[in-house]
Amino acid sequence: MAGSITAQEFAPLSRKGGFDLIDVRSPSEFYEVHAVGALLAPLDSLDPKAVMESRGERSSEPLYVICKSGGRSEQACRMFEQAGYVNVINVEGGTMAWIGAGLPVNRGTRRPISIERQIRMLAGVVTAIGTAASYFSSWFLIVPMIVGLGMAWAGYSNSCAMGRLLARMPWNRQAFGGGCGGCSSGSCHS
Repeated sequence: MAGSITAQEFAPLSRKGGFDLIDVRSPSEFYEVHAVGALLAPLDSLDPKAVMESRGERSSEPLYVICKSGGRSEQACRMFEQAGYVNVINVEGGTMAWIGAGLPVNRGTRRPISIERQIRMLAGVVTAIGTAASYFSSWFLIVPMIVGLGMAWAGYSNSCAMGRLLARMPWNRQAFGGGCGGCSSGSCHS
């Protein structure tokens, strides 16, 4: 069973160093602010085996997992557990608790466009194009209808297909291990 640790309990370990911490948020969230020493491994493309193999000799040591508030990191810990890795520890309260505990963070110098904003922009553009095209054929009105129904379903189900699609776009991705350990975040955010 995966364990958990509070940010306050993690503080001495953070000061000492020598830990492996992955952040399972989206790249835009990660680059906005992340725990010093954290590497990016977005939940929507998380491969527990690849993460563990990339750790080399340290794979027998605890792996700490963090997100914004603890929900996605808890999901990630379950994924590691299901893949047979049990020495995985969820950082309770996530980056918000980390900041609240006064632990060191890196803040980005550039602010990428969040997935939520990208969804609104894409939905608006597709709706406008579909509406304008209806001048030529009323069948094009199906486009804004589909976008509207998709947004309503996303609100109802708290799951956004457009968000998952945008999270897979090259400008929103970075593979584990390529993240910054000391430089300046799929699913909807928790």
